[in-house]
Amino acid sequence: MMLEDLYRLLKSGHVQAQGVVDTMTQPIVVLDQNFCVTTANNAFIRSFKVNRDDILGESFFGLGDGQWDIAELRNLLASVIPKAAAVIGFEVKHDFPKIGLRTFLIDARRLIHPNDNGTNILVLFDDVTDRQHHDAEMEFIVSETRHRMNNLFAVVRSIAMQTSVEDRTAVDYRETLLGRLETTFRAQEIAATRDAADFEDVLRLAVGELGVGRLSCNGPAIELESPKVLSISLIFHELTTNAVKYGAFSTPEGKVHVTWTLDGTAPERPYLTCEWREENGPRVKLPERKGYGTTLMKGTSAQLGGDMELTYAPGGLTAVLKIPVQ
Repeated sequence: MMLEDLYRLLKSGHVQAQGVVDTMTQPIVVLDQNFCVTTANNAFIRSFKVNRDDILGESFFGLGDGQWDIAELRNLLASVIPKAAAVIGFEVKHDFPKIGLRTFLIDARRLIHPNDNGTNILVLFDDVTDRQHHDAEMEFIVSETRHRMNNLFAVVRSIAMQTSVEDRTAVDYRETLLGRLETTFRAQEIAATRDAADFEDVLRLAVGELGVGRLSCNGPAIELESPKVLSISLIFHELTTNAVKYGAFSTPEGKVHVTWTLDGTAPERPYLTCEWREENGPRVKLPERKGYGTTLMKGTSAQLGGDMELTYAPGGLTAVLKIPVQ
């Protein structure tokens, strides 16, 4: 074989080897025994936005602003050749000059040579920045879902435990419990998907189809913070349930008028005052005992930092709710 043929063969082999390296989508560099760059693939050039001529022959630890000059990484690479070791998954998080804050996992191995005495090191970089962000987001979502489920279970358990069974049939208990749970789930859905909700929307949703043509609302537009939506919904659900059993919604002519105002005399803590007034229902009598519904409404309004007054006038129940909206 003539010298020219040998040169052509060697050059062809080099081109093929470089082509294999350039085919890799992950950034790769090859270092000599002095840790200087002998070659780099196209993915490395693109990923770190460098010129090939600027890095060939340069010390790996001096590239860029010295982002790879890490004592532990130096020691690991130094052991690759003499100890036939390998670096696997060494994490480097750095604010790179041209590509910003990124996280890479580094693998390094001795480059295989036909006579098994090669002194070059192949270094591969795996950009895991987006993957870590995605994993962190998924972990947050799972954690938040678990937290919400625990909170919802606590609410459901509380409602179930405090829904009285005294003087009730199984059917009555079931309907009462399911009604409260349905209201809870609807309110939770609103609170989970919005930062705030319109007060009138929450009111009408809690009253439901019973209010069509029989519920009149009058008041200014007020945005409720999402944490208050469930509490307000439960209060109006209890008022509706009471109206169905004993009040205005128990007769065809019965109506409910709800009016509200916003007291802004103290801008840092404005108060909502809402009046629920029933008419054209059966004659109202003072209840013989205080049920869970009354306890829930008064307790919930107190938890919101407000109060609630119930007036059992013969012509119809009147409930006045006063709570801070901020």
